[in-house]
Amino acid sequence: MQSLLTPPPKKDPITTHVLNTLTGLPAPSLPVHLTLLRPLGPSTPFHALTDANGRITNWTPQAGPSLHEIFANFSEHGDGSAKMVWSLRFDTTAFFGEEGTFWPEVELRFFVKGGEGEGGVHVPVLLGPWSFVAYRGS
Repeated sequence: MQSLLTPPPKKDPITTHVLNTLTGLPAPSLPVHLTLLRPLGPSTPFHALTDANGRITNWTPQAGPSLHEIFANFSEHGDGSAKMVWSLRFDTTAFFGEEGTFWPEVELRFFVKGGEGEGGVHVPVLLGPWSFVAYRGS
């Protein structure tokens, strides 16, 4: 539990928010994996569970650098116009159950330009057992 004197951790450069379209409510405890595919990857996946509000603002690396370190390295060595390709993989079977979904998992791949990580990249997802919609949030 976090102390009142300890500031919350700084949000990672990539965040997501998942709403369950079956219930119209946030999707809590949904396992999600984040992987850098290129140019420096594929990286070891980061992982997290959505919180009670269906959000992920911080990722746990299985090994290797943090997201902040990856973005800092890319900004330092990139020309500003280069793009990274990331993958978000949502474990829909763990959330809906094997008999309760058409999708064993949902994977979204997206571009992030060099400087975009500073302001953050937010990927909201509307997820149901038979459909999903994703878009670029703010």
